[in-house]
Amino acid sequence: MVNALYTAKATSTGAGRNGHVASPDSVLDHDLSIPKEMGGPGGEGTNPEQLFAAGYAACFHSALQGVARREKVSVRDSSVTAEVTIGKENETYGLAVDLLVSLPGIEGEAARKLVDAAHQMCPYSNATRGNIDVNLRVA
Repeated sequence: MVNALYTAKATSTGAGRNGHVASPDSVLDHDLSIPKEMGGPGGEGTNPEQLFAAGYAACFHSALQGVARREKVSVRDSSVTAEVTIGKENETYGLAVDLLVSLPGIEGEAARKLVDAAHQMCPYSNATRGNIDVNLRVA
């Protein structure tokens, strides 16, 4: 990467998905728990899929707001919800993402155009493109 702007760091310790993750500055500092749906104990800890969903939703929302500013469109009260699904096929695991974008007051083709442009701008979308299924839904 030619012009790196920022590098995030986090370290996993303990038992992986039942361990702990933290950033060096302690802003991120969470216990992890394997969800019951995946055969784990559940519990109060988060999991990698939730962390990925939070990052993708925030990044996509920021890209959407950037596109809207460029196009001089108000996306006030907009939101992005990322649903990250983990699944197993044969002996490997994979992810799929559904992005639900709410754009109150913007409908049809105008909303779709903003969402598609954000999908081209978002670093998470660029990183996942061609690697996992990402479904864009406009509410």
